[in-house]
Amino acid sequence: MPRRTKVVVAQVAIVLALLLTWELGVRSGVIDSFFFPAPSTLVGRIKEWMSTADFWTDVGTTLVETILSFIVGIAIGTALGIWLGLNPFTADVVQPFIKIFNAIPRILLGPIFVIWFGLGLTSKVALGVTLVLFVAFFNTFQGVREVNPVVLANARLLRASKSSLLRHVYLPSATTWILSSLRVSVGMAVMGAVVAEYLGSSAGLGHLIAQAEGVLDATGVFAGIIVLSAFVVALDAVVDRAEKRLLVWRPPAAHET
Repeated sequence: MPRRTKVVVAQVAIVLALLLTWELGVRSGVIDSFFFPAPSTLVGRIKEWMSTADFWTDVGTTLVETILSFIVGIAIGTALGIWLGLNPFTADVVQPFIKIFNAIPRILLGPIFVIWFGLGLTSKVALGVTLVLFVAFFNTFQGVREVNPVVLANARLLRASKSSLLRHVYLPSATTWILSSLRVSVGMAVMGAVVAEYLGSSAGLGHLIAQAEGVLDATGVFAGIIVLSAFVVALDAVVDRAEKRLLVWRPPAAHET
């Protein structure tokens, strides 16, 4: 049996064992169903949601917010990382300010963005961008700064222009770093969108969970968390496929062979 198949089988076995234990615990009364609803109850709630148009509106809203946060955050973070990576003096000047802003808990920015931009799409995207931006920035900045000095010296010896250095030396060096940040960034984008929806929104998965929490509906909260987890896993699979296509030149790791 291939190693990948063994891994999948082991993962499925662990999940099934946990779900079975949970289900039996609830049915036997060992686990309080008010706080931890049975998996079968959660499945029933999710099926109920999926039969309504409002649920798919919530999913679509969160998806749009996530995609916009991801694209805008990656674009700004990458551009900023390249610019500061190529300008050491400017990087030294603004570095303390970047660290200060990065240290601010993002959840505190949610209410501020709601005040500035309202309860619509903009405030959700703004919070997501603040989470994605710094992941992309630090990875890009590090990639540019760690360019091979021998390659850089040879390119300069050949009198390569600044644009040629950027295109043929710096960007290839930073590409792996940038792409490695995509998985983390997509999770951050989802987090930003959901937290912003939770703080104040009329649609989205965060709004769905907030509604359930407001009426002490543990089944709705757990079902929303499961849907959100599946949502993130699906997006991660898309990013993983894109990363493999973009890094087709990279040799596989030892554990993948």
